Amino acid sequence: MVFARGHDGNKYAVGTSVWPAAFRMPIVTVGEQNLIGMPRLELEAWFAGLGAKPFRARQLMHWLYRYHVLDWAQMTDLSFDLRERMQALARLDMPVVRSRQHSVDGTIKWLLDVGRGQDIEMVFIPEERRGTLCVSSQVGCAMDCPFCATGRQGFNRNLSAAEIIGQVLLAMRELTAMAVGPLTNIVFMGMGEPLANFREVTRACDVLTDDHGFGLSRRRVTVSTSGLVPQMRRLAAVSNVALAVSLHASNDRLRNELVPINRRHPIAELLQACWDYARETNSRQITFEYIMLDGINDSRADALALAALLHGQPAKVNLIPYNPVPGTPYNRSPQQRIDEFRRILCERDIVTITRRPRGDDIAAACGQLAGNLDNRVRFPLGEKMLNTAARP
Repeated sequence: MVFARGHDGNKYAVGTSVWPAAFRMPIVTVGEQNLIGMPRLELEAWFAGLGAKPFRARQLMHWLYRYHVLDWAQMTDLSFDLRERMQALARLDMPVVRSRQHSVDGTIKWLLDVGRGQDIEMVFIPEERRGTLCVSSQVGCAMDCPFCATGRQGFNRNLSAAEIIGQVLLAMRELTAMAVGPLTNIVFMGMGEPLANFREVTRACDVLTDDHGFGLSRRRVTVSTSGLVPQMRRLAAVSNVALAVSLHASNDRLRNELVPINRRHPIAELLQACWDYARETNSRQITFEYIMLDGINDSRADALALAALLHGQPAKVNLIPYNPVPGTPYNRSPQQRIDEFRRILCERDIVTITRRPRGDDIAAACGQLAGNLDNRVRFPLGEKMLNTAARP
């Protein structure tokens, strides 16, 4: 049985007896600094503080992110004395699994305890020769998009890089034990607005793309945003991961309703930031998420207007059939209308795909993640969150 220490200081079981033997050693984590999720340069500085060589950071990252080992005793290329000091000063904590749900289509959803009565959700979506993990970046969300289950909950706090990378590490360990995989892509499309948690999300991206971390290509790590333009511009300066934008409308009047942050950063400003991001990071395309809402944004006129906005630009559109969220007034567009919308865009040379709903039988599809929040906080347009995110 594997154990990890929760935020309340107690130890919890992680996984089950189906885990490989290498994962069943007990973990004793008594120190203060959680080393999971720490970028390499920060980890090198931490080891330097112990009087150890910088390459020790790379060795530890290999154990964590290549071999998924959390037991100090198994890290045999680190000296016994160094391991004892690390165990005394540091810990290797991950979120605690409260439940797992398996969809008929192979999708897996985890409910994860991140302490103080707060839960988040993450989702694994298997495809042929590809597996995508959808991770959360916040407990709740302050963006208040009316069609989204997370947005309707309100907001509690940002997740740390340790809690974000902990999701990925936990999923990789469990998928290995289940003989499910591969896990090839990470998308920040779970609970929360990633760019409102700029510092911790970019720290996590560093670990995901570091050759000594998970070693993922920048095109296999996607950060999604509802349109925080200043943070998009900062992201281009510090990271070159793929960018996805939740657009959902082709005019400001409708987008103000569906994505309230549009009142601060309207479509013209948002799109200019997108094209600048593509140029500055040599991105092949910016992905635009467009949720198909019956009678709201799915008309021929909407499709023509969207095509005009994106024509001649490095854009790809994902059409997302709306996944029902109880208590909302929205319904999914009929398939025939979705197909017609896509045809109009494709005829005008806009790369367009229709995303197949996955995991909606376990409320794991796009827009359905809810988790569990205590002490919710609401801000108009996420004002406080945005002001905090704007700080270096």
